[in-house]
Amino acid sequence: MVALVRTVAYLGLEARSVEVQCSVAPGVPKFNIVGLADKAVGESKERVRAALASMGLALPPKRITINLSPADLPKEGSHYDLPVALALLAAMGVTDGEQLGDWMAVGELALDGRIVASPGVLLAALHASEQEAGLICPAAQGAEARWASEIPICAAPDLVSLLNHLKGTAQLPAPQPGEVEPAPPGPDLKQVKGQETAKRALEIAAAGGHNLLMIGPPGAGKSLLASCLPGILPGLSPAEALEVSMVQSVAGTLEGGRISRARPFRAPHHSASMAALTGGGLKVKPGEVSLAHLGVLFLDELPEFQRAVLDSLRQPLETGTVDVARANAHVTFPARVQLIAAMNPCRCGHLGDPALACSRAPRCAADYQSKVSGPMLDRIDLHVEVDPVSAADLALPPPAEGSAQVEARVAAARALQTGRAAETGVRSNAELQGEALERFATPDEPGQRLLMQAAEAMRLSARGYTRMLRVARTIADLARAEQVGRIHVAEALSYRRQAPRA
Repeated sequence: MVALVRTVAYLGLEARSVEVQCSVAPGVPKFNIVGLADKAVGESKERVRAALASMGLALPPKRITINLSPADLPKEGSHYDLPVALALLAAMGVTDGEQLGDWMAVGELALDGRIVASPGVLLAALHASEQEAGLICPAAQGAEARWASEIPICAAPDLVSLLNHLKGTAQLPAPQPGEVEPAPPGPDLKQVKGQETAKRALEIAAAGGHNLLMIGPPGAGKSLLASCLPGILPGLSPAEALEVSMVQSVAGTLEGGRISRARPFRAPHHSASMAALTGGGLKVKPGEVSLAHLGVLFLDELPEFQRAVLDSLRQPLETGTVDVARANAHVTFPARVQLIAAMNPCRCGHLGDPALACSRAPRCAADYQSKVSGPMLDRIDLHVEVDPVSAADLALPPPAEGSAQVEARVAAARALQTGRAAETGVRSNAELQGEALERFATPDEPGQRLLMQAAEAMRLSARGYTRMLRVARTIADLARAEQVGRIHVAEALSYRRQAPRA
């Protein structure tokens, strides 16, 4: 007898249909799983055997073959346990195989028959919705699956409860969508004393989704400024929140189906490997640049990252996606991030201070800053120098303007960009290009003259020229100006990278 149960295979943020076929035939007793299965899938037969034994069922003394079709598609992960067990139970006649044809199943099995959580349930639910099928998943992830759509969701705590539900002897409660988490409280800009130029650059970066680099000595407040950025960014739209949650689901970090409307903020340590930052590994998982999708990727101590690791971000920063190529799979993850970076001006950190600078200044600054490649720096829109704050400044009362006031201005600027999005299809000024860039960001005649003079004097690349136009458009949006003017271009050019100070 052959029984069929549908499940999914994950390739990046794509779920593909997989058919679990179970054959129980006369022959030497053996339990085989075929169909390009990895070690975790191959080990599922032992988990299935133990789970059935906990229910008082023994495998029939026959030749059991599980085929995962299509056979040329790599199968990875423990979520195949449940469909394998259901296909086997259907082949044994314990449950109705025809009834299972209306469902897809994902979930890992414990040895005592419990159905435990596995990554990717949200993607499986979205795929089941496309296939007009219900989804059987672990009870702990029912709330996560419920976010997909109004498809039937059967969230079972264990195999016994699932079988009773399918037979109609005991109904499982329908899961409810998970909670929408409020944004966690973070530092307020009122905590930052002084640094008006840096705060202005942070506001522009937030308003347009631009990349920002802060250069300054230790203790000047670079990390504090970066941690204040989530507090002035607009929240995620429902569609964006679902997009971010899909990445978290694949990574296994979406707990209890709770979806947050706050933008992600990721701050990996400078010892992070290329696979940790861009994605990869033995089982391809999203990296930090994908976990920060539609949010902020903060790289502190930028030159301390390995140069090859930093350069691996060049393509994601330009395209908004990261492609992880392996011999047996080619996976694409979203990576539309806002890069915020911080660095010291030199290794000792006190360039320009005669009392504290090392004896190698200014040569040490050139050596230290050259660890970051020119093409990488060219992808950063705003470069701002963060000067040290004196003790007299720290003794002053907090500034009157905090994150709430800045957030209001940022929201107003983003509203203007949202209005243009209907025509351009882009979410922020940082994504403007082509015809949309020419239409909305072309300066008036005085501004164009200034930009051309500066492009020649500063030897701006084509990318640098385009990014200056985007920043100028954002500055104009903050000023509620219809057209980009000379003053907006001048401020945008003031944030362009200059030579290191002696």
